[in-house]
Amino acid sequence: MTDAIDVDSASVWPDDADDVDEGYLANWFVREGSAVDEGETIGEMQVEKVSIDVTAPTNGTVTEILVAEGGEFTRGDVLARIQPSA
Repeated sequence: MTDAIDVDSASVWPDDADDVDEGYLANWFVREGSAVDEGETIGEMQVEKVSIDVTAPTNGTVTEILVAEGGEFTRGDVLARIQPSA
């Protein structure tokens, strides 16, 4: 079995917010157990009053959501994990 892939905030951090290190998770559009496609929008985070889509880095199944809706995080924190499809 392939290791789960981390969905981290750094991979979708906006280029124009380099001086900001914190954000919060506004919405999840999936739940643990949801099947997702690579590039699919699975959530939305807020950084400096800007909404940023959180996208799936691979096809697979969401195995763990680590930051709840409304939860705060810092740049680089893992937001969720996806088990890649076989």
